[in-house]
Amino acid sequence: MSKSLKIVELFAGVGGFRLGLEALNTKKEKKFTTIWSNQWEPSTKAQHASNVYVREFGLKPSKEDDCIFHKENKKGEIVETHVCKDIHPLSLDAKNSIPDHDILVGGFPCQDYSVAKTLSRAKGIEGKKGVLWWDIHRILESKKPPFVLLENVDRLLKSPVSQRGRDFAIMLASLSDLGYSVEWRIINAAEYGMPQRRRRIFVMGYLKGTSWQKASSMDQDWILENGILGKAFSSSIIGSAPMFPSKIEGSLVEITEKFNTKKDSKSPFMNAGFMDSREYLTFQVKAKNASKKQMTIKDILQPKKSIPEEFWLDEESMDKWKYLKGAKKEKRKTKEGYEYPYNEGPMVFPDRLDRPSRTIVTGEGGKTASRFKHVIEQEGKLRRLVPEELELLNMFPKGHTKGVPDARRAFFMGNALVVGVVEKIGKSIIQQKG
Repeated sequence: MSKSLKIVELFAGVGGFRLGLEALNTKKEKKFTTIWSNQWEPSTKAQHASNVYVREFGLKPSKEDDCIFHKENKKGEIVETHVCKDIHPLSLDAKNSIPDHDILVGGFPCQDYSVAKTLSRAKGIEGKKGVLWWDIHRILESKKPPFVLLENVDRLLKSPVSQRGRDFAIMLASLSDLGYSVEWRIINAAEYGMPQRRRRIFVMGYLKGTSWQKASSMDQDWILENGILGKAFSSSIIGSAPMFPSKIEGSLVEITEKFNTKKDSKSPFMNAGFMDSREYLTFQVKAKNASKKQMTIKDILQPKKSIPEEFWLDEESMDKWKYLKGAKKEKRKTKEGYEYPYNEGPMVFPDRLDRPSRTIVTGEGGKTASRFKHVIEQEGKLRRLVPEELELLNMFPKGHTKGVPDARRAFFMGNALVVGVVEKIGKSIIQQKG
């Protein structure tokens, strides 16, 4: 690929997509260059994630607006912009507010994708409550970048409960209507040698007319080994693959109202697939030729002497930790007084050091005992993981989120992706020349 691909990063968090793609740059050649990014958290006044992003990637406040940051080259020309504002009004004016780019990336929140009829819009649809998928949609519609790479929780394939797969069907159909072919894959980072068992869906779209779209085909070989995700993450089929594709029918409003409405229906979307012109082929896959060298919790542990006192478990809280981590078979009551049986299996306590970690959750920070927080044993004592270890489990640089409260640093890593997954996808993208 002769030129550097220009990146726009939405819902940037602390920059996981950027880190993964720009890791492929060398002193001689920049394969990916971030030119514009957006990070804004509506529920809090302090914008810690944006502050980390600005600091770590060397941006400076603009003179005109303290929510806009720039990076300049030696000539004083602006080469990058970061905006810490609500994406919605920016997407409404995407033509002017967002620069042309080659690849749009983002780990967007999982929300309702449904659309509603409206008399005020000529095209007849709009997202309910201004949800974030439709901001992405507007930007793609306006800018038409050759590539789009998105990440979300794996339950996206099955949501909502009342219409399994409807949200993903809307997403696929709307991308197709914009002119994109799409491949998707649920990837567990640990199965490819990375230090965390984190399952996330990655959606890779390429615009019609691009070399990748021209090379694509509606067959299992494209999904398994020839597509961008197939090249990056080798896999094999579980069971048998369908011989013929299915099709997503109807307008986006009709999909919202009628898709998979039969009671107890399963989602038609499996953990891997490809879609072109609303036709899709999908089947279950598993990792093939998994990495021989697997990173584990032990590989990222920091020296005992560097661990602050508050991360060590005290004797007073030990009973609570053991209860929450242990098996339960008890009766519980709702707020209304209804009594019901509650059963729960045990969790490994402490976490094993010779395996990749469990998925980091957003509530990882704080001293309070929790079923889902990681607890490890080091030199005979139990402790929680420190922020630097959580960063390394996501393959971020150590200390990337320093300077903000520990609970927020843990929250960032609970929301983040595994950087190594994006790096592998980036390698697959640049293998295709032209």
